Amino acid sequence: MFAIIDIETTGGNSRNDRITEIAIFVHDGQKVVAEFDSLINPECKIPYYISELTGIYDHMVASAPKFYQVAKKIVELTEGCTFVAHNAKFDYNFIRNEFKSLGFEYSKPTLCTVQLSRKLLPGHASYSLGKLTKDLGIALN
Repeated sequence: MFAIIDIETTGGNSRNDRITEIAIFVHDGQKVVAEFDSLINPECKIPYYISELTGIYDHMVASAPKFYQVAKKIVELTEGCTFVAHNAKFDYNFIRNEFKSLGFEYSKPTLCTVQLSRKLLPGHASYSLGKLTKDLGIALN
């Protein structure tokens, strides 16, 4: 089983910044079997330049659940799964640090699609998700 995860954050430092959105798609190797998507109240201000980058503004997360309110759902969905993300270290470290702040050790095997795509699809100028999908003719909705 694979838990394909993407997050948005208040910045790039997993020790100081916080999650503002999380999406999880659980895939059994054939199809998506579960999904979860939620804005997260980071309990701090989102820097303007981050809001411009992500499209997530303070007013959008003001009434969203805090991380601790969705933590159990994340654990349940990802139980027995490999944690998959594009630049997995980034997403995984943020989620691990959020759990650590709750006194919980979150540990999963990881699969980074950036590293995987560099091995399987050599020769691309960029391996950012947007540029890679464009090169491959995959539409992002």
